[in-house]
Amino acid sequence: MTAKLAISRPVKGASGKTGSWRTFRPVIDREACNSCGLCAQFCPDGCINEELEIDLEFCKGCGICAQECPKQAIKMVREED
Repeated sequence: MTAKLAISRPVKGASGKTGSWRTFRPVIDREACNSCGLCAQFCPDGCINEELEIDLEFCKGCGICAQECPKQAIKMVREED
């Protein structure tokens, strides 16, 4: 049996979704990723789910997920206008 962590998930707040002012967004290289889940554990906004998909509507682009990835499988990419 696999233990599950209690991780909160973002919800729409009074001012709307929070990812609209992001400058950089994380992109996961699935070939390099070993699915360790550290990115999800360290994400301060809980934007990364169990399948390691990033909810860009709430991601603020802080880069903590990329910084903590032991395989360097997450790159921060500048947002396009």
